Amino acid sequence: PSKTSPFVRHVVATLYCLVVALGYLSFCQITRVYVFDYGMYSADFTGPMMVITQKITSVAFEIHDGMARKEDQLNQSQKLLAIRRMPSLLEYFSYNCNFMGILAGPTSSYNDYIAFIEGTPYRHRDLETKGKVNGKSRLNDPSPNVQVIRKLATCFISLLVFLSVCKVCPVERNVDDDFIATMPFYAQVVYLYLSMLTTRPKYYFVWTLADAINNAAGFGFNGYDSNGLPRWDLISNLRIMNIELATSFKVFLDNWNIQTAHWLKRVCYERCPYNPTAATFLLSAMWHGAYPGYYLTFLTGIVITLAARAVRHNVRPYFLGSPALKFVYDVITWAATQIAICYTVIPFVLLSVGPSLKFYRSWYFCIHIGCILLAIVLPVKPRHLRLKEQQPAVQPSLESTDSNQKQKAT
Repeated sequence: PSKTSPFVRHVVATLYCLVVALGYLSFCQITRVYVFDYGMYSADFTGPMMVITQKITSVAFEIHDGMARKEDQLNQSQKLLAIRRMPSLLEYFSYNCNFMGILAGPTSSYNDYIAFIEGTPYRHRDLETKGKVNGKSRLNDPSPNVQVIRKLATCFISLLVFLSVCKVCPVERNVDDDFIATMPFYAQVVYLYLSMLTTRPKYYFVWTLADAINNAAGFGFNGYDSNGLPRWDLISNLRIMNIELATSFKVFLDNWNIQTAHWLKRVCYERCPYNPTAATFLLSAMWHGAYPGYYLTFLTGIVITLAARAVRHNVRPYFLGSPALKFVYDVITWAATQIAICYTVIPFVLLSVGPSLKFYRSWYFCIHIGCILLAIVLPVKPRHLRLKEQQPAVQPSLESTDSNQKQKAT
């Protein structure tokens, strides 16, 4: 009887969809890990299920945005991706099970996929630019051939690097008793960075190949850059140079597994009313699988994210006075970011609790302790308070604009 009952029904259905999809995925991952092949980091049936879980839950929330929420309740991204019409069964299964992304993804929004299938890529995004994409009219769809060749070359180089160096610096050596006892600490730090560096090319290979497959089919056009060249990164999953040269934890995460980060942001971070950072990391850990190392990684990531945010808010302004100081700050933060990332994700590679805690004990949990102290000592205002402070600055300009329009009308 109340006006909010349709909205409540949509909320319940959306959360039900998230819980059921994630619960079934977790059940399959637990079965695979603890029944079939514990310790075997192998691709299996749960890989495609992880991608489909993202798609199913994304569609649920986008339908909720488009058919149950008011326009003024949505942010710009939600307005763009909101589904205004219930998909047909054919459209729904086509989006979830299309051959281009069934094995390794990447995940895309439903609106982007349907626009591609109907032969009108970037159609819904053109609404913001009045038929133009970055100032250039879309008369003909650009060719993806150059980008496909470039990405295939990246795949070849990544695979070659991985096969040639992965056995030179094995990650397991970080927890070897002789290595810990004989190597000085600075050498352990350098080896940690090199060993984790050699694990990344396999991800570069898989995600770049998946992106190239979609581009070869014509999917992934993302407008034109400032030079008028077509961009084919709409569903790209990583930016390699930004990852290797990242000067903050956030920059690294923003350029690594991009589509999963977008999914976590749209499904959890933007919608969770309390402690969205911790909730997002927890959801990410549950989605990745049942190995304890995943949870150690994401719990560590919460602490380091809070510390990095505190340092950036309190320390960075002092280094912006000159280019030289800014360069020094970038070098220091690059080194700190790379070591922090390696320290965070090593349980993700080791998988088990024993080796992961053994590594952290060999480092005396120093980064954990340091980050907790930084997060406590350095104040950072909560996100909702920062947004409130920004509103008064925006409101007068809106009021002045309204008064000017009224004067002109008079």
